[in-house]
Amino acid sequence: MRVGVLTGGGDCPGLNAVIRAVVRKGVQVYGYEFVGFRDGWRGPLEGDTIALDVQAVRGILPRGGTILGSSRTNPLRVEGGIDRIKDNLAGLGVDALIAIGGEDTLGVARQLYDHGVNVVGVPKTIDNDLSATDYTFGFDTAVNIAMEAIDRLHTTAESHHRALICEVMGRHAGWIALHAGMAAGANVILIPEQPFDIEKVCAYVESRFKTRYSPILVVAEGAHPLDGQMEVQDAELDSFGHIKLGGIGERLAAEIEKRTGKEARTTVLGHIQRGGTPTAFDRVLATRFGLQAVDAVHDGDYGKMVGLQGTDIVRADLSAATDRLKTVPVERYAESEVFFG
Repeated sequence: MRVGVLTGGGDCPGLNAVIRAVVRKGVQVYGYEFVGFRDGWRGPLEGDTIALDVQAVRGILPRGGTILGSSRTNPLRVEGGIDRIKDNLAGLGVDALIAIGGEDTLGVARQLYDHGVNVVGVPKTIDNDLSATDYTFGFDTAVNIAMEAIDRLHTTAESHHRALICEVMGRHAGWIALHAGMAAGANVILIPEQPFDIEKVCAYVESRFKTRYSPILVVAEGAHPLDGQMEVQDAELDSFGHIKLGGIGERLAAEIEKRTGKEARTTVLGHIQRGGTPTAFDRVLATRFGLQAVDAVHDGDYGKMVGLQGTDIVRADLSAATDRLKTVPVERYAESEVFFG
């Protein structure tokens, strides 16, 4: 049996651990042959492949990024894209495909499955916003990177008596902001799920300064104010129709300075959150996902995604993973509000 593997969307710590586990178990236990597709869905669209054997995956467990490359190519927006992929898979003798990615990548995988392609999905996103899994690999690494950055910002804030804002990733879900902010003792956490009141934010800032401590604010890139409170900028769309976000931290800093007279500065972590070596938690989770994904292929259990529920790796329909984003519940955000100000 010949199995294709691809990684799509933003890069993420732990991708290489999945690839390694898939290949090691697939070759050593099931005797499968593997082919890697380059740069996400562009690979099967153009038939761009690399050899993927045990030798190719040696030493990649601790490496960030992906040896296969990635992209945000959307074959559903390419005329005849699905048929091109099916033709290329058939021409390469690929019997099944393991797609490692987030909402967009797995959404394409679901469409391919509906068109007769044997697909198994592996959830990947630092945002932790995929349903049907408690955690996605990459999230723990991103949170730890953000937490360490916020820890460092605390000392600079105190030295210069400034309000410091740390902007982290999180388009529609504020899991990184929530976890990193709570872990690092942030004074305000702003997430996309809860539109913020800029007057209340400024009150928290002033309250913190009154204690002779400087405030640290953590804001997800998709956070936004209540209607009419602040000017928001227009943004362009990517190939999946998502707004390219960024800049809320700078706008928030300007608004705080204008309303409170206190100096405010912003640090945007951006792609730093995606890079570097994965944490132990993410290495283990990614490895377990890879092992179970190749088992699903062996069982012929296609149209499924592996996921974590409690401590068990389970399989769920791709539709369950992509129909609805997993966002921060109101009660989880309320826990963090105890520490605001």
